[in-house]
Amino acid sequence: MREASWLRGALTVALTLAVPACSVNRFAADRLGAALAAGGSTWAEDDDPELIADALPFALKTLESLLTASPANPDLLLAACRGFATYAAGFVAPEAEALPAAEFERAQEIRGRALRLQLRARGYCLRALARRHPGVVERLSEEPAAALAAVPRAGVELLYWTGASWGSAVALGVDRPELTVDLPLVRAIFERALALDAAYDRGALHEALIGLETLPAMLGGSDERAREHYRRAVELSAGRRSSPHVAWAASYGVARQDRRAFREALAAALAIDPDASAADRLANRLARRRAEVLASRADELFFEEEAP
Repeated sequence: MREASWLRGALTVALTLAVPACSVNRFAADRLGAALAAGGSTWAEDDDPELIADALPFALKTLESLLTASPANPDLLLAACRGFATYAAGFVAPEAEALPAAEFERAQEIRGRALRLQLRARGYCLRALARRHPGVVERLSEEPAAALAAVPRAGVELLYWTGASWGSAVALGVDRPELTVDLPLVRAIFERALALDAAYDRGALHEALIGLETLPAMLGGSDERAREHYRRAVELSAGRRSSPHVAWAASYGVARQDRRAFREALAAALAIDPDASAADRLANRLARRRAEVLASRADELFFEEEAP
């Protein structure tokens, strides 16, 4: 019995040593990648934005280290895309938005950093899309609707983050024609996701489309569709998210120079209790910060006083 036990132990050690270290690393990275891509409520429920802002860079570099061991893992790629896009949109870009007009050059530097982070996020999402749905990325620029038709409902989260990172990059790089030319692709990605699951993440797709629809009509925008996306984003979130109101104020209110719509949307955002929904606690605090910054800069954003 003792000899049999010893033999089993020896075989186990021998087999373990026979497995290349890279395979062990890839296995560990793959397992962790699946857990990370599945997401969790710990970060979203946190009430301390500074803590998350300090922790995210380390987490993101950890993800990239794991990707070195398993570069084709779609779960890790999605997690990296989501992480970099969230960090850029939630913490970096708002830093530039909060700076006064006198610090324009510094704000531009920060926006440039946010743009680079969003492009990195987009790259990870496109790699995940190519891995999960072969042929889609190659066909995307030529026939986006036909290419995206191959993505099933299970791919909505990946489509959302691809569109979010890409759209944010376009918004941050408005002076770069090589980015603005991609607007139709961003719209196609969101429209495919919307067709697959219009209620995804309690209105996240509708919220993302507010900005696209407040673009000029020559770029495919529509005030009517923008209002409907705003209404649906608020409705699907059960009125517990501040971000749809901030998106409406920052896009429609400013673009249309509608100061009343701007003021009312920001008031609605600030009226929401950030703790009313645990899953939205962190996002609500970040949205409230942005609402306060936008309200403080109203005189810079509007050419005229609000009509009585």
